[in-house]
Amino acid sequence: MRRMRDGWMMGGVVALAAAGAWAVAPASAVAQEADDMAAEAPMAPPEANPADVESIDAIMTAVYDVISGDAGEARDWDRFRSLFIPEARLIPTGRRPDGTHGHLVWTPEQYVAQAGPQLEQGGFFEDEAHRVVERWADIAHVFSTYNSYRTSADMEAGNHFQRGINSFQLMYDGTRWWVVTIMWEAEAPNRPIDEKYLGDEM
Repeated sequence: MRRMRDGWMMGGVVALAAAGAWAVAPASAVAQEADDMAAEAPMAPPEANPADVESIDAIMTAVYDVISGDAGEARDWDRFRSLFIPEARLIPTGRRPDGTHGHLVWTPEQYVAQAGPQLEQGGFFEDEAHRVVERWADIAHVFSTYNSYRTSADMEAGNHFQRGINSFQLMYDGTRWWVVTIMWEAEAPNRPIDEKYLGDEM
């Protein structure tokens, strides 16, 4: 997910126009947005490419890939939608400049509407630096450490402008994997990522 100068976004993961507003929005406005979202009927996702959802690794790779691209490059938002259950949520979270905590809760469709234009206009890439997976039966939790870049050249050179952790909740329905939630937070000087989540980046 992606952290803007005055907010947070996901691929980002993690990845906005709304993020800046959220950073200073009063609690009443956030509550109203939550009420408006709850009133929306979830949309059935498009059919997924089986290769994107056949394993935990496949769906994680697909999430990072589909949000990444250079400035002016359109994203395949139907592919993005196909990875999530209809009731999925994406939750950027973090600290405001005054130290208070904040978060937003988006549906996949709201993420596309809020984050999509900035991702496509400004250019954004995200990749996974390390992964910690806990799975039991048909549910899995993934702590996915991410690096964010502004261009493909930056990514190839390893020059990330931000890193953090995407917390994925995944579900297997017997035929494919689904993203249920993604919650993320960017690293900050006073909240460095623990070594156990950095892997080879240590």
